[in-house]
Amino acid sequence: MTDRLSAYAPQALAVLRIVAALLFVLHGTQKLLGFPAAEFAPPVFSIFWFAAIIEIVTGVLIGVGFFTRAAAFIASGTMAVAYWMVHAPGNLFPTNNGGDAAILFCFLFLFLVFAGPGRWAVNEK
Repeated sequence: MTDRLSAYAPQALAVLRIVAALLFVLHGTQKLLGFPAAEFAPPVFSIFWFAAIIEIVTGVLIGVGFFTRAAAFIASGTMAVAYWMVHAPGNLFPTNNGGDAAILFCFLFLFLVFAGPGRWAVNEK
């Protein structure tokens, strides 16, 4: 049974990559474009504005599987910075400070740095 499931690991990795990238892009579009509905619009060239740009660009690259490892490395670092600069100062516990998504994105993208994109990637290898 395990061998049969393991045969689909590259496809499962690709689905994880694509879904995570779509969610990541939504975080960027929420900040930058107000879609889906956002509570605030960051001023141009502010740290939140740059974060939105990084989220959209790296999210698209990761989603299509183009320079996945490099994009995932940048996205992972961005989420680490987001957690420690924005979420952790309010409360160290992610469930209390709203930083659970940032931590999950950080480690998921860090995993992609080492695992690669899986199947269905523009520059698959």
